[in-house]
Amino acid sequence: MSLQLITFIILAIIGLASALMLILQKNPVYSALLLIMHFFALAGFYLMLNAQFLAVLQILVYAGAIMVLFVFVIMLLNLQNEEALRDPFNLRKIIASVLGLILLLQFAVFFFIKAKHDLDIKPSPDSIQAGSVKNIGELLFTTYLIPFEITSFVLLIGIIAAIVLAKRKFE
Repeated sequence: MSLQLITFIILAIIGLASALMLILQKNPVYSALLLIMHFFALAGFYLMLNAQFLAVLQILVYAGAIMVLFVFVIMLLNLQNEEALRDPFNLRKIIASVLGLILLLQFAVFFFIKAKHDLDIKPSPDSIQAGSVKNIGELLFTTYLIPFEITSFVLLIGIIAAIVLAKRKFE
C-alpha cells in the first residue's frame, strides 16, 4: 500500500468517526470540538488534492473563526435544562433515517460499480498549480474580480445589518 492510500484511509476514519460522534454526542461543547476535528480531516483531504490554499482556509476560517462563534453561542445559551431541547420521536426522524439509508446505498452502489470497472483517473499535470495561492489570487483578482467585489459588498451589508439589529435590541 502506498503512503497516499494509508493517509487517505486514516483521514477517512478520522473524518467518519468525528462526524458520527458529532451527531451522537449529547454535550454541545464536545460536538463543537468534534466538528473542529472533522474540519482538520477535511483540510488533510485538501492537502492530498494539492489544494493548499483551501486547506489553510478550512483551518483558519472554519476551525478557527466559525467554531469560536459556535462555542460562544453555546456558552451564551447557558443550557440548564437539556431535556427541554429534546424532540419527541416523530415522522420527520423516520423519513430522515430512510433518506439517509437510501443515500448510503447510492454511495455503496457507486463505489462498487467504480471498483468493478476499475477506472484509472489520472490528475491533470496542472492540478498542483491549480490549488496554489498564486494561481487562486490571479484568478480572483482578474477573471473573478466582479463576483469577488459583489460578495464583499454583500458581506459588508450583512455586517451593517447585524450591527443595526443589535443596536435596536440594546437601546
